[in-house]
Amino acid sequence: MPLAETSLAFALHGAALAVAEVLAGRNLNEALAGLWRKWPDLPPGQRGAVQDLAYSTLRCHGRGDFFLARLMQKPPAAAVRALLLVALSRLEARPEEAHTIVDQAVEAAGALSRGKSKALANGVLRNFLRRRAEIEAAVSQDEAAHWQHPHWWIARLRSAYPDRWRAILEAGNGPPPMTLRPNPRRVAATDFLTRLAAADLPARLLEGGAILLERPLPVERLPGFGEGLVSVQDAGAQRAANLLDVHDGMRVLDACAAPGGKTAHVLELASVDLLALDSDGGRALRISENLFRLGLAAKVATADCRELDTWWDGREFDRILADVPCTAAGVVRRHPDAKWLRREGDIAQFARAQEKILAALWRVLAPGGKLLYATCTLFPEENGRQVAAFAARQEDCMRLPIGGAPDLQLLPNEEHDGFYYALLQKQA
Repeated sequence: MPLAETSLAFALHGAALAVAEVLAGRNLNEALAGLWRKWPDLPPGQRGAVQDLAYSTLRCHGRGDFFLARLMQKPPAAAVRALLLVALSRLEARPEEAHTIVDQAVEAAGALSRGKSKALANGVLRNFLRRRAEIEAAVSQDEAAHWQHPHWWIARLRSAYPDRWRAILEAGNGPPPMTLRPNPRRVAATDFLTRLAAADLPARLLEGGAILLERPLPVERLPGFGEGLVSVQDAGAQRAANLLDVHDGMRVLDACAAPGGKTAHVLELASVDLLALDSDGGRALRISENLFRLGLAAKVATADCRELDTWWDGREFDRILADVPCTAAGVVRRHPDAKWLRREGDIAQFARAQEKILAALWRVLAPGGKLLYATCTLFPEENGRQVAAFAARQEDCMRLPIGGAPDLQLLPNEEHDGFYYALLQKQA
């Protein structure tokens, strides 16, 4: 018998399918997009439930994996294992609903395995409830379970941030803040705060002009969103356009631009000739969609910024934003799958790609021009060490201070995610 679309069993089933794909190596956004294509008529509320369950399960995957290792002698099939992880996450979050969660998880197991795994799911989950205090007490013995990050990740953060690594890990396990960027061409931040208050949406103004909502909500509920008055963008990401120091008439390159938030912010601050590149055609389309909603214009092209012959017309740029691909260690609460998809060796691979991007973009920067190097990661090999090595190789490279420091490393907290910025100027 098929599961009712509005049931918890259906949401558990959908989340399990997404989590199973992530644990097999697929990006969570892609896994969820596949579900939405499979179920195009799924009500928005149930779509949100599936998504929330998948995200919360992956945030605490280290803990759930620890539980299963103590509840089962050998792992079940991938989809059933994923369902058990989702159900365990839900049981921890809502212990008062234990009976309903177990019942609905058993129904979901039936849908996943044609009834073959219902008894298994029932036995494992009821065993967890019986042994819960014992199993949870053992969590402190395992760092990956306690901090809900891989062992190698914890070790690298402890080395790089000996006084702050615990706070970084705790921030990575929580839900992200929702911050807004009012379009300064259309509305002042203080005026938009008034609009939010009138709509009974509590918020406050942060340093730099970002607005932090007290509670996240669907973008459709934001006053003026469809008309281009406001965008959703992390407060840390909003630092980029201001640091780039753009002025009217400049020629600007956003070298790794998708989905276009920083591109749009630059255009909101100044009337510039902007080229936005991205190597992925689908992601490049999102840049154009975002610009259209905001009533902004730029040239958008699909190209790898390292391959100058495929996109550069020979004219140098006054400003370049190099928001380079990275391990994304600063945004794992938005992308919890990254914690479990990444491998320690990925850091060196990203660092090599970043080095090539910097070398290519430096060639197209005008003398006297500025390049802002940006990542959303926390590992020094991709951030400060990368920039220091590049500046040492380039005789015409001068590092410009940011707030009196050589660079800016934002760590994730209740107001923003983790970002790194370094501003470089090409000597004439």
